[in-house]
Amino acid sequence: MTGKTSATVKIVFMGAGSVVFTQGLLADLFAFPELTHVHVALHDIDAERLATAEGAAHRIAADRGAKPTITAHSDRRGALENATFVINMIQVGMNEATRTDFDIPARYGLRQTIGDTLGIGGIFRALRTFPVLRSLAADMAELCPDAWLLNYTNPMAMNVLYLNRIAPGLRTVGLCHSVYWTMHDLAELVGVPFDEVSYLAAGVNHQAWVLRFERAGKNLYPLLDDAIAKDPELLRRVRVDMYRRLGHYPTETSEHSSEYVPWYLHHDSEIERLRLPVGAYLDIIEENVASYEQTREALASGAPLPVDASMEYAPQIIHSIVTGTPRTVYGNVPNRGLIDNLPADSVVEVPCLVDSQGVQPTRIGALPPQCAALNRTYTSVNDLVVRAATDGEPRHIRHAAMTDPATAAALPVERIWDLCDDLVRAHEDLLPPELRVELGH
Repeated sequence: MTGKTSATVKIVFMGAGSVVFTQGLLADLFAFPELTHVHVALHDIDAERLATAEGAAHRIAADRGAKPTITAHSDRRGALENATFVINMIQVGMNEATRTDFDIPARYGLRQTIGDTLGIGGIFRALRTFPVLRSLAADMAELCPDAWLLNYTNPMAMNVLYLNRIAPGLRTVGLCHSVYWTMHDLAELVGVPFDEVSYLAAGVNHQAWVLRFERAGKNLYPLLDDAIAKDPELLRRVRVDMYRRLGHYPTETSEHSSEYVPWYLHHDSEIERLRLPVGAYLDIIEENVASYEQTREALASGAPLPVDASMEYAPQIIHSIVTGTPRTVYGNVPNRGLIDNLPADSVVEVPCLVDSQGVQPTRIGALPPQCAALNRTYTSVNDLVVRAATDGEPRHIRHAAMTDPATAAALPVERIWDLCDDLVRAHEDLLPPELRVELGH
């Protein structure tokens, strides 16, 4: 990155009050000697969480011998001024809104496990996030137009698609660790050291596909088949079930994967067979709150603050752009011809080369047709949700829910509209005015 030294690099953390995630990212950043003097600007609207994040940042830097400039900002514009990178990890509505996304659909008999990517949970999480993204994009255009926006906020594909449509000049890439950890776990499952595995995956976020899985040019899928044959319990995973039927392993957990298709969550027998934890994300919320409280207590008492490297992509991207070190990451970017049999204006997940020139996506060609067919339904839901916001069309919220595979499998169409009305009413204060409309049947 010509003209940039570590001391002139400013990295903004939007939603820094997500303290545990912020800590992991900082630990990764400070592991690079070239990034130990960067300016870290922390932003959150929750004053207590912001203060906790600031305290944790100072502790992590000291423990690692880093000497960054660390500033905390309740004002977003103050944080963004002259930023080089903006890491977005906000959660609009926080835990209360997420519980609403689970509780109201559950009353209709609609089951969800994670609820942050597709389905009813993903739709309404996106709709309450879009207004903040619009404001963020406008601020960045004014205050740091050349900065890279590294988005972690879910629903990943919907958020990146929305940003691309309202601010096509913004340098945006969506980041998720699902491909990395899928391949890490597959390597362990087949007994091959991860650093000896080469792989290629592509598709959409949380529903990409392992297209190539090799060691020294030799296909490792037969070893996976052997492992499955030897352990019948593996057959009780959604991902393994999908792999056996579709021929390519999906790149997100079974809990996630079950929500993006119509085959599993609507059936009691499948929930039992595949050990699906309905409402699992509500437990994750409680775990995150507990981790946050542990951080606060450690900072207050001066106790050690153990932070493990997270292997996330944002620090790697920052290091590559700043130093010119080439590496490959997986990113969520506009399709623009990268995957032939997915819509050109959709957001896809593909390997990307990163160096001083930025993030450069890899053209894949065509996905296997059965995989592309599922991805196209996913992208159709994304498109309708984004159109609801950009066109101010509340009917598209219902159209997206009608198109969503898991929702359509569980509810008749009148109940889908009733459910959307209930959720619009529940989230009214977080939605743009034009979408606060109840439409009935």
